[in-house]
Amino acid sequence: MNKVRGSAAEAVADIPSGASLAVGGFGLSGVPEVLIRALYAQGASGLEVVSNNCGVDGRGLGVLLAAGRIARVTGSYVGENKEFARQYLSGELEVELTPQGTLAERLRAGGAGIPAFYTPAGVGTQVAKGGLPWRYAPDGTVAVASPPKETRDFAGRPHVLEHGITTDYALVRAWRGDHHGNLVFRRAAANFNPLAAMAGRVTVAEVEELVEPGELAPDAVHLPGVYVQRIVALSADEAADKHIERLTISASSTRGTVRP
Repeated sequence: MNKVRGSAAEAVADIPSGASLAVGGFGLSGVPEVLIRALYAQGASGLEVVSNNCGVDGRGLGVLLAAGRIARVTGSYVGENKEFARQYLSGELEVELTPQGTLAERLRAGGAGIPAFYTPAGVGTQVAKGGLPWRYAPDGTVAVASPPKETRDFAGRPHVLEHGITTDYALVRAWRGDHHGNLVFRRAAANFNPLAAMAGRVTVAEVEELVEPGELAPDAVHLPGVYVQRIVALSADEAADKHIERLTISASSTRGTVRP
């Protein structure tokens, strides 16, 4: 029952090239930065990643992307990474774009053992009709396009069939966790992390604070340890290393008297 590993390097050591990964985080909030860097150092390549976004240049999954380690991405928002756009448009990277809520439910469904579900999201668009560019050819033409999806009416409203997602591994970040893998997420970090953790067959969680079993109140647990196989405790410096994707300061915040 003790799922704690001695280091991030140990926790990701067996992830092979070509593995599929569900990765938590939204923008730079709740991103498992330490595990991502450990996977970069480990050297696995040809990875198929499922994540809301693919980090930014130099942070999060952007580290693996810049090194050419990611072959395919299933995501929802990719607008903050110039290298991502370059690789996608040049045909180096395959990309499956999906509505954000649909992506969340596909991960949750996969983790819950639900193979597929119907949703109204995407009806009447290329999401349902097919034709979204998954991979471009070097000359700019579409090499691989999304296939059409099954649709069905419920109560007179059309719905699209979407499939649940499961992956070989999942990398997530939590605020607190115990030796059994029970996790608590803090504020905005409770984004795609619980869903990604559910979808992974082997889930690795980095936690800012590791506590003993029993210290977490059952009602406070956001994700039970049954979904988590490995835990890595972060150092104080690693836990404090949090970046803001885009900092905006209002003019009024700079007014007033500065006192010693």
